[in-house]
Amino acid sequence: MSASSDVHRDSDDGVDWDAACYCQESCAFPPKRANISAAVKMFRMYQIQYNLPASRIPQAWYNILPDLPKPLAPVLHPGTLKPIGPDDLAPLFPTSLIRQEVSAEPEIEIPEEIRQVYAQWRPTPLFRARRLEKVLDTPAKIYYKYEGVSPAGSHKPNTAVAQAYYNKKDGTKRLSTETGAGQWGSSLAMACAFFGLECTVYMVRISYDQKPYRRALMEAFGASVTASPSPTTEAGCRILDEDPQSRGSLGIAISEAVEIAAKDPHTKYALGSVLNHVLLHQTVIGLEAMEQMSMAGDEPDVIVGCTGGGSNFAGLVMPYLKRKIAGQSNARVVAVEPAACPSLTKGKFTYDFGDTGHLTPLVKMFTLGSTFIPPGIHAGGLRYHGMAPLVSHVKDLGLIEATAVQQLDAFAAGIQFAQAEGILPAPEANHAIAGVFREALRAKEEAKERTILFNLCGHGHFDMQSYIDYQAGKLQNYDYPAEEIAMALAGLPVMV
Repeated sequence: MSASSDVHRDSDDGVDWDAACYCQESCAFPPKRANISAAVKMFRMYQIQYNLPASRIPQAWYNILPDLPKPLAPVLHPGTLKPIGPDDLAPLFPTSLIRQEVSAEPEIEIPEEIRQVYAQWRPTPLFRARRLEKVLDTPAKIYYKYEGVSPAGSHKPNTAVAQAYYNKKDGTKRLSTETGAGQWGSSLAMACAFFGLECTVYMVRISYDQKPYRRALMEAFGASVTASPSPTTEAGCRILDEDPQSRGSLGIAISEAVEIAAKDPHTKYALGSVLNHVLLHQTVIGLEAMEQMSMAGDEPDVIVGCTGGGSNFAGLVMPYLKRKIAGQSNARVVAVEPAACPSLTKGKFTYDFGDTGHLTPLVKMFTLGSTFIPPGIHAGGLRYHGMAPLVSHVKDLGLIEATAVQQLDAFAAGIQFAQAEGILPAPEANHAIAGVFREALRAKEEAKERTILFNLCGHGHFDMQSYIDYQAGKLQNYDYPAEEIAMALAGLPVMV
């Protein structure tokens, strides 16, 4: 079915007469309506995919900051505890991204060069999960925005391309970054290849070992990939001195990447989540989804996304939160995180460092403490001690809710989704799917129709070892002990 026929107008007898009766006036012997009805019913296909043409790629990113009922807490200098200024961020980021980080403009134009790159995979499709609905025997309608169609297989290129573009314009020669599962690292490596930049990636050690094909993809794009913690930085050496067998964390990898950028005037730092400008770039997801849901003739009652640092979740939900703030929507917005790294459900909303080495400014967020080292779950992209300040803020305002999912439940949901829909999700996305299952089964228990929308943020084709381990019974659930969380929180910076 073409994009032009995505709005399916049915008559009472279930026939799309716009499609079936196009020849009524031109045919010498037009068929009877009853005969057409029987024929069309025989071959009728229910719509499962809603596509937009390339011309509908958003022309601007949506910035929720000016629409918030309460302003975001300022980012603080760790030495003075005073709000930081552009000069404090200049060693790490180009001026254009610093401006986006604090912009009060509701929309920020997407440069044509970025939209041209986006056109290779955007707009991404919206699917109606009809087979999954049947398997779950639910009255709920389930839709998912599928970001796995990007060249890197996830939502991460939405900001990687933007960051590489702005750095290239600013004269940057090299970008340094961290990566967990490798989705972000491979996306930035690809974007750097597009714009002629060098790329240095610090990959969390546990994922470096678990996901060699992600590492190979980054290297194929021309990136240099180092397991973190590493002996190449002071931050890495300190961690290895304390624990030579450290499995690493995103917080540690961030410290190493920031250190490299701070010491080299030709290198800037790129972050795959957490910061405002990163979440801003991801709003193309939600902006497209809103238009596609309109094509489907539906409005979501529940919006679901997995959360680690918060970028894919924010990309889908922030445009919808604009409606919610304006009183135009009552949709519940649900963030789903791993029980092994429960920043939103068990963390504290306070100021903390964004990295383990304490090289970053202080941001107010839900945090488990910057020294928190999560267990080696396969959802490497969700193994971060904190949550994006913007996502944390809207959670504190009561605009969203949060829940946690165990690893085995997430993989079981991912397998069931794959068998119904034919797409094997990334381990991170499995958490969102498990959250969707809860909502769909609740609708069944309550015998209520409900429209659920979620972000399928990436495929699992580079994560097959995790599925092998799950099928072999090698994975286990993990609830992080309360006493260990308390120990990590005890190390929070003292705010005087």
